[in-house]
Amino acid sequence: MSRHRYKQIAGWDIGGAHVKLAVLDESGRILQTAQRACPLWKGVDYLQRTLTELSSQFDLQHCRHALTMTGELADCFSSREQGVNAIVEAVCEHFDREQVSVFAGQRGFLAVAQIRPAIYMAIASANWLASVQLVAKRQANALFVDIGSTTTDILLIENSQLKVQGFTDYQRLVSGELVYTGIVRTSVMAIAQDAEFKGQHMGLMAEHFATMADVYRLTGDLNEAHDQSDTADGAEKTPKASALRLSRLTGYEFYPSDMPLWLDFAEQLKARQKQKIRQACQRQIQRADEYSGLVVVGAGVGRFLLREIAHDLNIGYVDFSALFQTAGKSQNLDAGDCAPAAAVAYLAGGFG
Repeated sequence: MSRHRYKQIAGWDIGGAHVKLAVLDESGRILQTAQRACPLWKGVDYLQRTLTELSSQFDLQHCRHALTMTGELADCFSSREQGVNAIVEAVCEHFDREQVSVFAGQRGFLAVAQIRPAIYMAIASANWLASVQLVAKRQANALFVDIGSTTTDILLIENSQLKVQGFTDYQRLVSGELVYTGIVRTSVMAIAQDAEFKGQHMGLMAEHFATMADVYRLTGDLNEAHDQSDTADGAEKTPKASALRLSRLTGYEFYPSDMPLWLDFAEQLKARQKQKIRQACQRQIQRADEYSGLVVVGAGVGRFLLREIAHDLNIGYVDFSALFQTAGKSQNLDAGDCAPAAAVAYLAGGFG
């Protein structure tokens, strides 16, 4: 399938909670980026609605489509194989299957007609590999880190080669290249089981009372455009509502006049998550043969933490979005927010 048949390439990253889209022109410049909340665990119908919405908002019928995913892990599927097949078929219901290429990890891109059950596991959760392959084309020595709403990927590149230890989710959890922590959907109880509060060390309630989005609404780090997931209690996303949810973890009665107390608590929780990610980064950096010249390439909606971590580690920082040229005015979302979607579009197009 030649890229010259199409003037634009649409990259899709279909996750279990969000669908991300990046549209490139025939020169490889970013034209559009988008992210939509999509609770795929509730059923494929939610994915169909999201694809319909994005298709109506953007003119995508004459694009080539490059697809990667993590949504095959959603609870609505009995197996990853079923999930991969369902997601591919859902995309093909909206676009001509002749226009669709599916990223199969180390196998590269496959036409839908080439996909067989034996290949499903190569397609499953390979979105991180597309991102790091693109980074390796642009940065010879780098630690690529993508902090998303739910997970964090940490991959080492040396001499423009991937120094990757694991390729499956299991292998990557063992190697520490996949850390299950994110800045929107992660429950606070997964970050801290205790805290210093009102001058005393105390345990916290192990209940899904609050998410890290509540923390970052209070610290002011969370971009509203990235804040698309439901809150823990289904209530509003104001700083006051976030402080109330955080207060439930402590058992301390909430009063709006105590906002400085909750701001301090939020900063402490931010520091906990930042420390967790920094330690995971250091683990991968220690594997590098040569430390000098290494830079952190940051992607994902939580890369504000990476700028701080890179500074703490005295390492240069490069934003993933800087690897692309952008056509037109800037938007609320950029290539760094939708890194795997931008990467599969770029790689499928054979640019640079």
